[in-house]
Amino acid sequence: MYTLGIITSSDKGSKGEREDKSGEVIKNITEKCGFITKRYVVLPDEREELANEMKYMSDEIGVDLVLTTGGTGFSDRDITPEATKDIIHKEALGIAEAIRNYSFTITKRAMLSRGTAGIRNKTLIVNMPGSPKACEEILDYILNDLKHGLDIMKGSASECARK
Repeated sequence: MYTLGIITSSDKGSKGEREDKSGEVIKNITEKCGFITKRYVVLPDEREELANEMKYMSDEIGVDLVLTTGGTGFSDRDITPEATKDIIHKEALGIAEAIRNYSFTITKRAMLSRGTAGIRNKTLIVNMPGSPKACEEILDYILNDLKHGLDIMKGSASECARK
């Protein structure tokens, strides 16, 4: 079993002006796959606040995986990748590349996603788009392989892992 933190980056969502459907999609899918949600927050698109929450989830709560949704596009307020880069120790660019590559099979607009991924301590952090549909598609594509990455980080990966 793995523990999970979910961060939705949304100015309107943080004020209660918009329902957070993407975070709920993430929570539902991951819990069906055995993850335990330890913390789920909706924050405004503020770089320092997002970075501090990622640090808190990693350093204080010690979740295995943080999934963010929203804030990965081109608007002035989209700063989730920058907040992530501020606090990670190692990049995991293959995850972000895989997400974009898969998303290209669905829409050319995948080129507009700036999401990133990385590791802080023993926590994997992955940025996902703010669309509930995109979150569902992406999790279906990456979740099993993320579990293998978490096993590697924790030193419990099998040599006969699924390819």
